[in-house]
Amino acid sequence: MEPPCDAGTPVVDPAVLRQLRAELDADEAYCKVFVRNYLDQLPRRVSRLRCALISGDLEAAMDAVLSLKTSSRMVGACCLGAIADEVETALKHVQDQEDSTGTKLPRLERTIFDRIEECSSLTLTQLSAENAA
Repeated sequence: MEPPCDAGTPVVDPAVLRQLRAELDADEAYCKVFVRNYLDQLPRRVSRLRCALISGDLEAAMDAVLSLKTSSRMVGACCLGAIADEVETALKHVQDQEDSTGTKLPRLERTIFDRIEECSSLTLTQLSAENAA
């Protein structure tokens, strides 16, 4: 199986977490809680996106992918953020062709979801380790 992202995109970028910690000043505990909340919500965000794609609900899919992309980038989950960006771009193309939404979204789910699940798993593992350090 090919990697979920290109070789230049890390699964997790520790520099983003360091920046988040710096922005929160001395409140290290808040940063850990923030990351833990992301990790707790990640399976639900992924599931929401999958359900929206399978059901052909463009509005729900766009909402879910934006939530996944934004939250992932905030904690340094670069690979997942990049894949979410790809999905967002694909959804915008589908949006321009309104009559085919019902068939294109389930097809998009079939073509991209293995990568999303693999990257989510890697993200959970790496971000949990980074957050424990």
